[in-house]
Amino acid sequence: MSCYLRHLKGILSEAGIKVTGENRARVDEAFHRVTGVPEGECPATWKKLKADWLTTPEKKRALAAELRAALK
Repeated sequence: MSCYLRHLKGILSEAGIKVTGENRARVDEAFHRVTGVPEGECPATWKKLKADWLTTPEKKRALAAELRAALK
């Protein structure tokens, strides 16, 4: 689960999200919802994030906003 979270510290920080042992699964679930990739598909989620969400600063900001909304 969430093998890609270590690569997204900047995005998580921008979103105001601190990953802990208690919320790690919830954060992972939020990434799956935002990307539209089923849970348990870590490599596919990371691939989608790299291709669709991490290509420009604007998309990174949009991802941070989506994560904030998904975790409310």
